[in-house]
Amino acid sequence: MSSAPAAAAAPSATATATVHNGTPNGTHTNGSTHNRPAKRPNNANRSGGNRKPKQQRTKRERNITEGSTEEVLRCDIDALLKARREAADGEPEDAASTATPEADLPEPFTEIEVEIHELSSTGDGLGMVAGSGSEQVYVVPFTVPGDTARIKVIRHVRGEGHSHADFVSVTMPSPLRDDARVRCRYFARCGGCQFQMLDYAEQLRRKRRIVVKAYDNFANLPRALVPEVRDTIGSPLQYGYRTKLTPHFDGPPGFRPAKRGKSEAASFSACPDIGFMQKGRRKVMDIEDCPIATEAVRVGNTRERKRMQDEYTNYKRGATLLLRENTTRHPKDSEAAKAELAPYTVKSESGDFVDVKSCETDSKATTTEYIDDYIFTNPAGSFFQNTAPAPAADRTPTRPIKYLIDAYSGSGLFTITLSSLFQRSIGIDIAGASIEYARRNAALNGLAEDRCRFIAADAGELFRSVAAYDPDETVVVLDPPRKGCDASFLAQLRKFGPRRVLYVSCNVHTQARDVGVLVRGEGEGRRYEIESLVGFDFFPQTGHVEGVAILNRVEEEGEATQN
Repeated sequence: MSSAPAAAAAPSATATATVHNGTPNGTHTNGSTHNRPAKRPNNANRSGGNRKPKQQRTKRERNITEGSTEEVLRCDIDALLKARREAADGEPEDAASTATPEADLPEPFTEIEVEIHELSSTGDGLGMVAGSGSEQVYVVPFTVPGDTARIKVIRHVRGEGHSHADFVSVTMPSPLRDDARVRCRYFARCGGCQFQMLDYAEQLRRKRRIVVKAYDNFANLPRALVPEVRDTIGSPLQYGYRTKLTPHFDGPPGFRPAKRGKSEAASFSACPDIGFMQKGRRKVMDIEDCPIATEAVRVGNTRERKRMQDEYTNYKRGATLLLRENTTRHPKDSEAAKAELAPYTVKSESGDFVDVKSCETDSKATTTEYIDDYIFTNPAGSFFQNTAPAPAADRTPTRPIKYLIDAYSGSGLFTITLSSLFQRSIGIDIAGASIEYARRNAALNGLAEDRCRFIAADAGELFRSVAAYDPDETVVVLDPPRKGCDASFLAQLRKFGPRRVLYVSCNVHTQARDVGVLVRGEGEGRRYEIESLVGFDFFPQTGHVEGVAILNRVEEEGEATQN
């Protein structure tokens, strides 16, 4: 999930931003070299027959209806075609009406050259064949606007006017591209990073544009109701920031998933490739090192790879390995701080303390993380990414806010770090295990239940538990999964009508959709206005951006003077 929001009550207050979740998270990694393997398997998804190919979604996107990768990509392609037609003084006609006939498109696995005109919010470049008169758009990873690139066409999306392609090489680089910036030898093959060739300031500008487009395409609001999106808040670390990785390996040759409780016999003849998925392929590539990971995670990866060299024969199928940073903190002048480091651990200084960091591989183990003066424990298999500071809110309401409601609270990050600003705080999460950790974390930070309380329930049940909270004195923090909030929850939120809402999201497109619902205020309940929108870069070198939207309740006539 997402970043720590701004403090809700006072403009001077700040919090530490973190990404947190109570469930295992997908892998982000990276890689460098610009040449791709020459061929895919013969059964690759081609545009043959009469059936339209199924849209391919990641596991995290299968429950997203609006704001999916496919929908985001379609919006970006339509915007590119419209802009090019208008620039050529043509009619802004529908893209589908001028799509190139499929009979005239290059055969799959043909290599062609395209000019990259735009960068999609998916992180992929959008290119076209120069001088061809064709409006077919090619979706090309690892490219930036201004590149002329050699690509390999993989499949045409029937009836949609675009095709997916592999990146082969750059024949003429964009002024934005500097391959000397690339730090990973797997870049342009590994699917984790997209932007290593870009200057970091340019990455932040591109991520701001992603937030802008999200609200243009998915909020369904007049532009006058959407404030200017602020500059994206950068990360203090552009590399070495990732505290959890999950490298994996495929099953042995000949392995097939179990059928009716039986699996075909198969075994490894050598240690398998261990790493992350190749971009656009269902195949793991061997990755020895990942420079976006913290030092502790990187040395843990080295250790696990050595272990697998000795133990690979114990595995009969593919598996995922966990690499999760764990911190033990010691006073600087203590004997523990001065002791010799154990193998595969690293040391760093933090104020008056020395942090010894190790890499945990047991998903059920408890790991520890420090956020400024706060301490948090979590299951090693959950996701809790400490990255960057969050901004403060811009104005103080005329009536003090006393209560914090943290929906989708996970292990209690927001509830705990913001608790000093409120008389009472409550966090809610559907995962009982997350709530148990949240209660433990509150106790570790000296917060009793009368100040900081947690309950395990669906977010939709939240407002039945906070009857004592005056909505005029309450702020609600939302940090839902990538699919966003469901309609029922948003309806309950509007009926409760808190004074302020801070919406934190790892998917700015579903966030924009939900914020649009709150601002339009259709049907029963209160409506809201957007105070500010800002993106956070928690994953430098990737195309991902987190979003924070701050909303204030629109006061009915006469309420402002009463409050």
